Amino acid sequence: MKTDLSTFTGEGSPGIQAKLMYFLWLIFSNVFFLTNIPYPNRLKVNLLRLFGARIGDHVVIKPWVKIKFPWKLQVGNYVWIGEEAWIDNLSEVIIYDHACISQGALLITGNHDYKKSSFDLITRNIVIEEGAWIGAKSMVSGGVRVGSHSVLTVGSFTSKDLAPYTINQGNPAQVVKHREIS
Repeated sequence: MKTDLSTFTGEGSPGIQAKLMYFLWLIFSNVFFLTNIPYPNRLKVNLLRLFGARIGDHVVIKPWVKIKFPWKLQVGNYVWIGEEAWIDNLSEVIIYDHACISQGALLITGNHDYKKSSFDLITRNIVIEEGAWIGAKSMVSGGVRVGSHSVLTVGSFTSKDLAPYTINQGNPAQVVKHREIS
């Protein structure tokens, strides 16, 4: 058997209303998010809320943050999202209070089933628990729960849950020590 992308059905493709909503989001995100213009966080937060995101208070969103579907995003209070972070949320991404998503980090909820010739799409949620830190240029794949106050270090990758208060490094990420906060 070989991969046959002509059999990919795109099952679950959005209807016309969802496509229009996404088109409008692309316009707003390109003007207010994918830019060096330092728009106030309050404006960006309100735009995300307008498009269905559930966003807490005192959230910092730096320039060039890319969010695929704001209506599938939940962000707690005092969350920081760094420059060029990409939240590729085909399914829900939940980021709890005091978490940090550093510059260039990628949260990606979708993948393809390489076992099927039709290369079907698979999506799974991501949960970033309170106080967790996703390091710069690191990546979290779908189905992962990043435990409370855990760290995924710079340039690391995880497709597995991270235990609370651990520091995780590498590809695949492995616990290198326990996090102590004074």
